[in-house]
Amino acid sequence: MATVRLTMAQALVAAMAAQKTTVGGRVEPIFAAVWAIFGHGNVAGLGEALYGVRDRLPTLRAHNEQAMAHAAIAFAKTARRRRMMAVTSSIGPGATNMVTAAAVAHVNRLPLLLLPGDVFAGRRPDPVLQQIEDFGDGTVSANDCFRPVSRYFDRITRPEQIIPAFERAMQVLTDPSDCGPVTLALCQDVQTEAYDYPESFFAERLWQPRRLRPDAAELDEAIARLRGAQRPLVVAGGGVLYSEAEQALAEFCTAHGIPAAETQGGKSSLPHAHPLNLGAIGVTGTAAANEAARRADVVLAVGTRLQDFTTGSWTLFADPAVAIIGLNTQAFDAGKHRARPLVADAKAGLVELSAALSGWTAPAAWRTGAETARADWLATAARYTAAGNAALPSDAQVIGAVQRQSAPSDIVLCAAGGLPGELHKLWQAGAPGGYHMEYGYSCMGYEIAGGLGAKLADPTREVIVMVGDGSYLMMNSEIATSVMLGAKLTIVVLDNRGFGCINRLQNATGGAPFNNLLRDTRHETLPAIDFAAHAASLGALSRKVASLSELETALMEARAHERTSVIVIDTDPLASTDAGGHWWDVAVPETSARDEVRTARRLYDEALARRGN
Repeated sequence: MATVRLTMAQALVAAMAAQKTTVGGRVEPIFAAVWAIFGHGNVAGLGEALYGVRDRLPTLRAHNEQAMAHAAIAFAKTARRRRMMAVTSSIGPGATNMVTAAAVAHVNRLPLLLLPGDVFAGRRPDPVLQQIEDFGDGTVSANDCFRPVSRYFDRITRPEQIIPAFERAMQVLTDPSDCGPVTLALCQDVQTEAYDYPESFFAERLWQPRRLRPDAAELDEAIARLRGAQRPLVVAGGGVLYSEAEQALAEFCTAHGIPAAETQGGKSSLPHAHPLNLGAIGVTGTAAANEAARRADVVLAVGTRLQDFTTGSWTLFADPAVAIIGLNTQAFDAGKHRARPLVADAKAGLVELSAALSGWTAPAAWRTGAETARADWLATAARYTAAGNAALPSDAQVIGAVQRQSAPSDIVLCAAGGLPGELHKLWQAGAPGGYHMEYGYSCMGYEIAGGLGAKLADPTREVIVMVGDGSYLMMNSEIATSVMLGAKLTIVVLDNRGFGCINRLQNATGGAPFNNLLRDTRHETLPAIDFAAHAASLGALSRKVASLSELETALMEARAHERTSVIVIDTDPLASTDAGGHWWDVAVPETSARDEVRTARRLYDEALARRGN
């Protein structure tokens, strides 16, 4: 057997560079790049190895380890899980900085390869700098934090272990049902140790997405349920986009007259203009979609985790006899909440369902009612997004201004706070993947780093990042990285001077305004934060605008620029779109000195009684 003598780190990166996939009929490296911030735990081993393959496997530098991983996650999401990135850090705070991002990838079922340095396997300098010492377990390191947020975890303590570990890593990263973050913790001494690796470890390998076809019995049951349905509804989740099943979904809905609603992850699965696209569903849903969900007797849930925002904490599907069909690659998701599982790839499942339902359509009255409800909602939404002259515009009005200056191919990207709810209801996605929301983990700080990853994944599309002042302050360093890499973003900062979304939730549950808006915090002086000046200091083009009309002008100018632009506008922290939406289970204290809290608790108890569990 022919062998090559390499260090473990050199072998790992050579194997990574040999992994390929196909995108649009072209063979591409499956790993587009490695994000790296080096420290003593990886610079001499993995750093030296990455230098050796820099022409085949680029290394990118950023300013924050969590942000690097967010960028890699957004890259994978934009690439529909066909391509991915790896992220490396030293052991210590660099590694633990990535744990939050690992949870983001885990919840959202996205491939992410994490390569943190680890302690010395030989324990010669025990404890090494940055080592976390467990008084009762000598095998523990800081990297054990990754275990609950990794689909696969391994610690490489001998150089030959990388061979089976990397094989398992690739299987997880490319499997549609198990897909998620993989952590290979690389002991510092082992990174530099040499071994005679078989040449076969470095052979080019092509990874194609597996399209699981449905089980015959499960398919038959789903067909029977749908044929008997009087009020069927499709709920489109992120799995539709990961499967590249948007055309199959449109054809399915059109052929059978079934309206569809979209989760946060699934929004943009159907063209906005599709007459049966009822828009967002759930807590942040449209009136049209939620009314259809309330009345539906059969729900075909395609590629969705059916989390509480989608289901209104399981109060949205009100028909006591409703049947849910869970079309999903992952059996865990397909069978949630007593659903009839249809374990299959979204595209393959929709195609086979449609063929078996040939000639069958939902009752005409149900279809036309959905189309009427859609038109009514669009008229309602237009009133919220229309331009106005208020000194502090609402988030909805800012969304309207951004929408008017957007192109159908644009990607709008956001994560946490009040904006995701407003965007879910109101944004009109022009193309698949044009709505990029991290709402599985709702991670503040994802936005700007995520925008960078999305732009790197598809440089042909304009990426518009919408972010509140709270998230901006949490993580903004990758503005500088976007400038450094020439990855242009348009970033719209909505400054409502605090955490406006949580303030509204606090008020809605009877609480006094407290510790959310800056004015309601303990302070000596309220900070006068100049976001435009800050962004300019990071290399961006920036300005603060005083009105919606100025915002639209600034957006037009930003589109013409080749460098990242940051546009700041003050907004109203109290205003939100009160049309649409649905109840969400947010527990309220049983006892309180505040009348408002006691009233909120009474209403909460009444809602629980209506839910029946």
